[in-house]
Amino acid sequence: MLSPAETLRYSRHLILPDIGLTGQKRLKAARVLLVGAGGLGSPAALYLAAAGVGTIGLVDWDVVDVSNLQRQILHGTADVGRSKLDSARARLRDLNPHVQVETFAVRLTSDNALDIVGGFDVVVDGSDNFPTRYLVNDACVLLGKPNVYGSIFRFDGQASLFDARIGPCYRCLFADPPPPDLVPSCAEGGVLGVLPGIIGSIQALETIKLIVGVGTTLVGRLLLFDARKLQFRELALTKDPECPVCGSHPTVTALIDYEAFCGMGDGRRGTGDGVEIAAAELKREWITNPQLVVIDVREPHEYEIARIDGARLIPLSELPGRLRELDGRAAIVTHCHHGVRSLQALALLKGAGFANVRSLQGGIDAWSVAVDPEVPRY
Repeated sequence: MLSPAETLRYSRHLILPDIGLTGQKRLKAARVLLVGAGGLGSPAALYLAAAGVGTIGLVDWDVVDVSNLQRQILHGTADVGRSKLDSARARLRDLNPHVQVETFAVRLTSDNALDIVGGFDVVVDGSDNFPTRYLVNDACVLLGKPNVYGSIFRFDGQASLFDARIGPCYRCLFADPPPPDLVPSCAEGGVLGVLPGIIGSIQALETIKLIVGVGTTLVGRLLLFDARKLQFRELALTKDPECPVCGSHPTVTALIDYEAFCGMGDGRRGTGDGVEIAAAELKREWITNPQLVVIDVREPHEYEIARIDGARLIPLSELPGRLRELDGRAAIVTHCHHGVRSLQALALLKGAGFANVRSLQGGIDAWSVAVDPEVPRY
C-alpha cells in the first residue's frame, strides 16, 4: 500500500484515470535497471525515481568528470572526481526517499550480466558503446526482459523498446556491429547537451508506460529525433526470423565475447605493435627528430579550441585529396581528439603507401594530460 506521504507525493498520478492507485502500486513494486549513470541514464533515473519506481538499479564504474556536466544532470560540480554511483544515489535519494537504489560498481560483462539483469523487471540501456548494447540485448532476450533502448550522437537520437517475446530485438535491427572506429564516440564526435535529456526522458516514459500498462509502446517501432529540425520520424521494425538470438533457430544461446564480436578485442590499439605512440614517447622522439611530421586530423573548429604546437592541420575528410603534400619517406604521427580518427588516418596513409606512420594514443587529450597541461582539454 502507499503511505500517506506517498499518496501526497504521487497525487498528480493518482488522479490520472490511466494510472490511479493501481498503476502507482505497480510502479512502487517495479524493479528497473539502468545501464549507465551518464547522459541517458541521468534523465531516465531522475524521472523514474520521481515517478515512484520502487527499486532502481544502476550499473556504472566511472567517476564524474567536469566534461560530463554539460549533459549528465544527475551530477554537479561538487561531485567531480566522485563515483557516479555515489553521486547518483545521493541525488535520487534526495529527490525521492521512498525509492530504493541498488548500485553495481562494475563494468557489465558476459560474466555478470545475467546475474545483474536477472534481478530486475525492465532494463533501460543508457550505454554508449556497441559491445554493451549487444550484451544488454542478448541478456534481455535470454532472460525474457524488455530492453528500453536509446542512443545519441551529435544532434541525433534514437529510441525503441525491444522485447523479443512480442517483437524484434536489437539484433533484428542491427544484425552486425559497424566496423571498429567507424562511428566516433560522443567524446570524439560531440553531443548536444540537451539531446540525452530528450531521449532519456523518452526512455523513462516508455518504462513507466510498460510498468503501468497504459498506451502504446515503441515495440516494433524505432523513433528517430533530429534536434536541428526538431523533427521526429518513425520506422517500423519487424522480427527477423533469422536473428541469431531471438529467431526461429537461434545460434546465440549464451553470452559471448562482445568486444571480439564488435572487432575491438584484437589488441590492435596497443602501443607494442608500433601502431600507436604514447604522448610522452612522442615528445621525446620529436625532440631528437625535429623532422617528425605530426598531422592533426581534427576539424578546424576543434583546432581553434586546442592545438599541439608544430602539428599540421589536415582534417581527415581532406586527407585523401592532400596526400601529395606529404613526404612518403617521412616519419608521420597522426593525432585527433582521443585517437579514433587518427587511427582511420593511419589506415588511409598506410593504404596509400606511407610506410612509417603511427597514431598518437589518446589524442590531444593524452598530450594535455601527459605532456603539456597548457593545452586545453575539451
